[in-house]
Amino acid sequence: MSDQQEKRDGITGVFSLQEIRKVGTGTTTRKTIQKAFWFCTELPDGSIEVQPLNTNYIPSGPKRRVPKDEFLASFAPEPEVYISNVFPRIRELNKTIALADRHRGNKEFFSAEMEYGKALKVDEENIRANFGLGITYLERGEGAKADNIFERLVKLDTAFESEHKHLFNEFGINLRKNKMLDQAVVYYGRALELSGEDENLLHNMARAHLEKGNHDQALTYLLKSLQLSPTLEASVKFLTWMISKELVPGNRKEEVAAMLLRIRQATEQGKVPTGR
Repeated sequence: MSDQQEKRDGITGVFSLQEIRKVGTGTTTRKTIQKAFWFCTELPDGSIEVQPLNTNYIPSGPKRRVPKDEFLASFAPEPEVYISNVFPRIRELNKTIALADRHRGNKEFFSAEMEYGKALKVDEENIRANFGLGITYLERGEGAKADNIFERLVKLDTAFESEHKHLFNEFGINLRKNKMLDQAVVYYGRALELSGEDENLLHNMARAHLEKGNHDQALTYLLKSLQLSPTLEASVKFLTWMISKELVPGNRKEEVAAMLLRIRQATEQGKVPTGR
């Protein structure tokens, strides 16, 4: 195991699982043993999260949980595979993505595209590389290419995990700025479905609906945002702006008045509006 693995508590590293499969039919049927490699990590509840290695020895694809007793009975440790293959490949992949991120940060978009492309050849489901490439295309105004990335990302549950929050927020904002509003609504809906309600996601969904001209839907998501965080500065300003522009439907003015009262009470209690 690596130094990093030894420092961690519990099970972590590369393990193999052997499966017996039948090949052929009838009299030509024979059994073969297939060995698959998995990257495995013990979770706080004691279960083991396993993710398959792709043909490039990168953990990729859907993760699943295995009870610890079942894991210990079926999986065999493969420290040599980790040291010789997996660790160096992951390190090289991370370097490539870091270089791509630097190019994107410097607005060197063609260089960024090239490096993200290299990373995706090694791991086509890599979340950082997909987000980075998608944002690169949006920054260049290439909506069709960005739409392909969007279609890929909304199918990847791991894209909306908390560790990628800053990336999926940036991607969603860029979808809206590029007037890809239908995609933005689907995207934020997927994020809310997988990540749970979040005041900032709800605020961004409200913005997308407003730009689509769906004022009632925009208000619905905006009030949900303020219900979670009545002092969220961006949402407070958004609601004030909607009122000033007379965009609040008549049948919802009482609902808005109640929220304004809640905002005032929260502010008076010392909860200063935040810009989170």
